[in-house]
Amino acid sequence: MTTAFFSHDDCMKHDMGPEHPESPGRLAAIISYIADTGIAEKLDWVRPEEITRDQLLSVHPERYLQQLDMMQPTRGRVFTDPDTAMMPDTLRAAKLAAGANIQAVDMVMSSQVTNAFICVRPPGHHAERSKSMGFCFYNNVALAAMRALNFHHLERVAIIDFDVHQGNGTVDIVSGDERILMCSSFQHPFYPHSHVHRQADNIVNIPIEAGCSAAEFRKQVEAGWIKRLNAFKPQVVLISAGFDAHRLDPMGELNLDTEDYRWLTEMLAGVASEHSNDRIISTLEGGYHLKALAESVNAHLEVLSSIY
Repeated sequence: MTTAFFSHDDCMKHDMGPEHPESPGRLAAIISYIADTGIAEKLDWVRPEEITRDQLLSVHPERYLQQLDMMQPTRGRVFTDPDTAMMPDTLRAAKLAAGANIQAVDMVMSSQVTNAFICVRPPGHHAERSKSMGFCFYNNVALAAMRALNFHHLERVAIIDFDVHQGNGTVDIVSGDERILMCSSFQHPFYPHSHVHRQADNIVNIPIEAGCSAAEFRKQVEAGWIKRLNAFKPQVVLISAGFDAHRLDPMGELNLDTEDYRWLTEMLAGVASEHSNDRIISTLEGGYHLKALAESVNAHLEVLSSIY
C-alpha cells in the first residue's frame, strides 16, 4: 500500500498575478523539493480528472456554479472579491483540484492506496456554499466529505483544518451535519473574521492568539481535538492542510515550524490508525513562504508514506 500524490500541470496555469501570494510557484516549489529529498519516489503519482457537474452539486447550488461559469473571462482577469481573481484557466484548475479530492476518496476507500496528499490549487476551504472568497472557488474538502458520505456510505467523517486562516467555507457547508466532525485551529482575530463563534455541536474551533508559541499551540490543539475525535470515531480523516501558520509565512503571525507539522500529521495518523483503518486524505490549502511550505509538506508526506 502506498501514498497517492495528486497533482496536475494545469493547476499551475491559474495565475492571479505576479504579486499574488497564491501563485503557481507554490506547487513548483513542493514538487521540486520532494524530488530532491527522494520522498517523491515513494509516492504513487496520480493525474486527476475534472470533477463532474453532479459531483459539484453535492455541495454547491447550480445558481452559484452558473455564476462562476459566466464570470470566467476569455482573456485577462476578473476579481470575484478583492483577493480572488479568475482568468481563462481558473475553472479548469479548480475542477481538477476538486476532482482530485473525489478521486482520492475513491482510491483510499477502495484500498488502492493507504492515504493521499492532493497537491493542487486553487485551494478550497474559504469557498462557502454559494460564495467564492479567499483564493477559493469550490470547497475541495467538503466535496471529499460528501463523496465519502453519499457515495461510499460512511456514517462518520472527520475534517481537520490547521490552516492559519479559519476554513469559513467548510464551516458554512458542514455546520450542523452530525455525520461530520470538523476540528479547526486558526489565528484569531484574523481573516476571514467570520464563523468563529458558530456553536454547532459538530464544529470544534481552536482560536489561537497571534504570537502564540509552538508549544502552546500543540497543547491547545491536542486538548481540544483528541478527545472529541476519539469519541466521534471517524471512518475517514480528511485534512485541510494549510502550512501558513509557519513562523516564516508572510500571511500569518503564528510560530509553527516544520517539526510541528510533522507532529500534527503523526497525531492525526494516530487517530486514523485507531478508528479509520489508516484512511487519510489531505488536501493543500495555504502556505506562502515557498521554502517553508515545501519543507513542511515534505515532513507531512514522510509521515503519510510511512503508514502501511
